[in-house]
Amino acid sequence: MIEDKDHMPAGQTPANDMGDAAGEFPDEAAAAMTPEERVAALETELADTKDRLLRALAETENTRRRAQREREDTRQYAISNFARDLLSSVDNLRRALESVPEGEIADPRTRSLLDGVAATERELLAALERHGVKRIDPKGERFDHNFHQAIFEAERPGAAPGTVIEVLQPGYVLHDRLLRPAMVGVAKAGSPPGDAA
Repeated sequence: MIEDKDHMPAGQTPANDMGDAAGEFPDEAAAAMTPEERVAALETELADTKDRLLRALAETENTRRRAQREREDTRQYAISNFARDLLSSVDNLRRALESVPEGEIADPRTRSLLDGVAATERELLAALERHGVKRIDPKGERFDHNFHQAIFEAERPGAAPGTVIEVLQPGYVLHDRLLRPAMVGVAKAGSPPGDAA
């Protein structure tokens, strides 16, 4: 038999609503508990709810910190691809300046042209540095595999083994991240005196 709510006599509820009404009253197990047991159960439930709330707050704080860190990284390193693309232009300006030995420049027009190229290189390097890009020119420093790439090793009198003796191409960092390693030659240890054949 199908019951219709609209045609029920006053005071009666449909059978399927009876379960809902019964859910509003405490069950028999809760009714059988002593007041001390009910307080203990409520304290346990309160502690569990408090623990879940603290975990949710900690997770929210961690998410906020992670998002802030990602925002900072994005702001700081967003130009890395653009800066990396400009490095070949900086290298070409340096090559142009080094292509003509200083003593061979007699023509004032050539001198003026090279001065303009040097000014362009300085301005470009200054602009890169304003945005956190710094040049690595490690000649005379200890070789560091984090920032240098060894191209060759050679014996060099007076140079300590593992020292950069020649910079073939300077490297660059953006803040603290490597954009391009410096390509270098490194001094190696000389052969011991007893090895001479």
